Amino acid sequence: MDKKVKKKEYLSIPEFARLLGITRMAVYNRVKKGEIEAIKVGRNYAIPQRSIVKILNGELKSKDKKLIASVIKKTLSEYGEVIKLLANEDERNND
Repeated sequence: MDKKVKKKEYLSIPEFARLLGITRMAVYNRVKKGEIEAIKVGRNYAIPQRSIVKILNGELKSKDKKLIASVIKKTLSEYGEVIKLLANEDERNND
């Protein structure tokens, strides 16, 4: 999760939409349906961090998990040696 999200107790609908990569209206509609917990503040909504964490942790479906696993496998097969070299270089720089 982004460091900015960890520090904020609440996110606005536009901020949360950017985080998820969906439209503001999609988030707003989920809030109105009760699918996303939000607190009404004047004319706006604030989405509490605990709700953000729940949504982000539950957002991945099995199809998404399979896609992520295949992308990781492909990346490692194509760039595994480069990743190892970069990790070793990073370790040397941190010593």
